[in-house]
Amino acid sequence: MLHKIKGIMLTAFVFLAVMLPVNSVFAYSSLLKYGQTSSDVYKLQEDLKRLGYFSVNPTGYFGSITKDAVINFQRSNNLLVDGIVGSQTAGMISQLLNRSSGVSRGSESNPVELLNWFGNAEYVFSIGSVARVTDVDTGYSFYLKRTYGYNHADVEPLTASDTQTILNIIGWWNWNRRAVIVEVNGRRIAASLAPMPHAGRDDKPANAMVSNRSGDYGYGANLDSVKGNNVDGVLDLHFLGSKTHGSNTVNSAHQQMVYKAFNSGR
Repeated sequence: MLHKIKGIMLTAFVFLAVMLPVNSVFAYSSLLKYGQTSSDVYKLQEDLKRLGYFSVNPTGYFGSITKDAVINFQRSNNLLVDGIVGSQTAGMISQLLNRSSGVSRGSESNPVELLNWFGNAEYVFSIGSVARVTDVDTGYSFYLKRTYGYNHADVEPLTASDTQTILNIIGWWNWNRRAVIVEVNGRRIAASLAPMPHAGRDDKPANAMVSNRSGDYGYGANLDSVKGNNVDGVLDLHFLGSKTHGSNTVNSAHQQMVYKAFNSGR
């Protein structure tokens, strides 16, 4: 009987080890939800902050801000959206943190990476760098140069030909986010492009104070460094955990496109 019990326990342990995501149950000591105060909640807040979903200082209290952050994280990662940190949500957080400096998917020789913007992608795709960008839905590629930006990359088409390729993809300029893969410095990184030029004029010197900037930006510094590309201003290119410049927050729609690019298999 003792051998039988041991056999059943071993079978159950093997089943759990195979079926549960890596680090899922062990990320925090218990299920976390609204109203709790604990060191695990504090760690959760730190983890979500590292991934770009929690923008305030950790307190250890699971309040409405933490619940909203959890919900945004769950939506971005195609998890059950309930605002509760169970094994699946905890497991996904652990997986992303364990590989946040370079998650890869696709062929081993040239994988697509899920790379955090802050501390990682912002340096791989530094200001002045040129990247080959591939639109996930169409497979068309074009070149972009990073010319500005700190919370995310402000980019410009490298040539008029690249501008035309973008327009062939989207029809006309708009704010609809698109899943793209950014190839730069030997890396392929999942990203999201908002193809709407703004804050610049191609006919004026870069960085000069000008009026009538594109996108109804009015008077200000001319964010248009690449001349002759038939684009007035810059486009927004987001990566994992990057933020908007206006609100200084992570945009969930951009994050969804980042994950779409990562999961595209291109």
